[in-house]
Amino acid sequence: MAIPGSTTEPVRAAGRPQRLRLGDILVAHKVISQEQLKLALDEQKRSGRRLGRVLIEMGFTAELNIAQALARQLNLGFVDLKHHHFKTNVVLKLPESSARRFRAVALEERGARMLVGMADPTDLFAFDELARILKKDIEPVVVAESEVALALDRVYRRTEEITGLAKELQQDLGENVVDFGALDVLGAEDAPVVKLLQSLFHDATQVSASDIHIEPQEDRLRIRFRIDGQLQAQMETDLRVAGAVALRLKLMAGMDISEKRHPQDGRFNVRVREQPVDVRISTMPTHYGESVVMRLLNRQSGLLGLEALGMPAPMLQRFREILHRVSGMVVVTGPTGSGKTTTLYAALNELNTPARKIITVEDPIEYRVAGLNQVQVNEKIDLTFASVLRSALRQDPDVMLIGEMRDTETAQIAMRAAITGHMVLSTLHVREAASAPVRLLDMGVPRYMVATSLQAVIAQRLVRLICESCGEAYSPTPQERRFVEAGWGGAGAGKGYRKGKGCTHCNGSGFRGRSGVYEILEMTPRLVDAAAKEDVGAFVRIAEEEIGAHTFVHHAAGLAANGRTTLNEVMRISQSEE
Repeated sequence: MAIPGSTTEPVRAAGRPQRLRLGDILVAHKVISQEQLKLALDEQKRSGRRLGRVLIEMGFTAELNIAQALARQLNLGFVDLKHHHFKTNVVLKLPESSARRFRAVALEERGARMLVGMADPTDLFAFDELARILKKDIEPVVVAESEVALALDRVYRRTEEITGLAKELQQDLGENVVDFGALDVLGAEDAPVVKLLQSLFHDATQVSASDIHIEPQEDRLRIRFRIDGQLQAQMETDLRVAGAVALRLKLMAGMDISEKRHPQDGRFNVRVREQPVDVRISTMPTHYGESVVMRLLNRQSGLLGLEALGMPAPMLQRFREILHRVSGMVVVTGPTGSGKTTTLYAALNELNTPARKIITVEDPIEYRVAGLNQVQVNEKIDLTFASVLRSALRQDPDVMLIGEMRDTETAQIAMRAAITGHMVLSTLHVREAASAPVRLLDMGVPRYMVATSLQAVIAQRLVRLICESCGEAYSPTPQERRFVEAGWGGAGAGKGYRKGKGCTHCNGSGFRGRSGVYEILEMTPRLVDAAAKEDVGAFVRIAEEEIGAHTFVHHAAGLAANGRTTLNEVMRISQSEE
């Protein structure tokens, strides 16, 4: 019987596999050549890494090809875990430590047998240990190693563990609310509150949550994660643990633990799953206690390249040409959480060469990048954007990034720098590209500066992408059909509308991952002339004509027509624009 996601039907009776050499298998199935195998073996001896990983890193083959060749040689089935719908109760029969150690995942119970996905089914020791642990005969199928790791991250959530630790902390508190500030137990690594937070951070990083919200309600403490821009409930527990959790977090961030009546901000670093994570924390007094929100920034997630942003090819080419100009200003606009900083750092990643000096002025510094001179604004000591910019201009920079132009002084200094031979990148909080030059004028920047220094404005939003594992075709609703018939981006020509029905891969949401959608306004001679005049309305009309049918809403509509996002997502960003 085939299972969801399988591409090869297992035709071999379950049994202990034979130990075979991977290199010989791949050569026999013409996945790689004998010469490539020799080069890979030499590199393996030098580095000590597994042969499969070496072959992939050297570009000789893909992981999928290795797994499928292994399955054919062993006469086993191959399962694509991206499209397998996991049964949590089955997967959890194999302890997480064993699953990660043997790179295996339990897929399906078949009476006295257990179907198990293995990255290396020729590992005889792993095969015997899995049979011992599961107390069943093992029926192996081949799976891609990287997909095993992702599947384990998704399935082995710590929801029950976190709930249990919260109950343990509740029992420690007893019937009365205790001031943990007076207790030494907070310093103990095995204290329930510490275990609770460790599990919370671990679970949040496993599902790639960007924020953790800890919110005291009337009769309970609610904890939610923001995943792909949407809040998802994680757990609810007794309200009495709220004070202990908030207090411990404030201690970690070096905040004033005696102050509960005013909002506070702080930051600290934690190591989760051997990865350093920067945490920005904000507390705010509410009627039932202190609300805590933490933004998680994984330092090892790496910067995106310009190609990974998702810009249409013609727009990407224009953007790249503008970035490589000697001077001028590029502004990125959009609401909070729309990916502006990611876009700016992708641009810096493009420009970051030994031949350029780059200075960034930020509040806060979200990415730490080798080769950049990054300055953290601190208004408590009068280290403002404007004061840092004045000093930065005396540091002979080629490129400058300003986290945000918040006031007239900062905007004018930035514009002046763009005029005098520097490439300046910054952000503005406006809705669309055509509004950015008008906003700069409203801030008091002289018209000649806007007209001569502004090179381009990029407006962007983030749309959620349909989960690859559970996406299916569907017919648009009447409301969505009316939206399509209105002519958004030619989406009416699309016949591949899809949506996700929800599965274990996407936590039941139907979405997994996000993509940017963009519009760009390049300051053409026509726009420069319009900006130099006092007719703001005429400038906006000309700007909208220049953008034409290339708005971020049209971009999103194209993604929907190709089945990558839903029409509802397109309507959401369209309504936000209006």
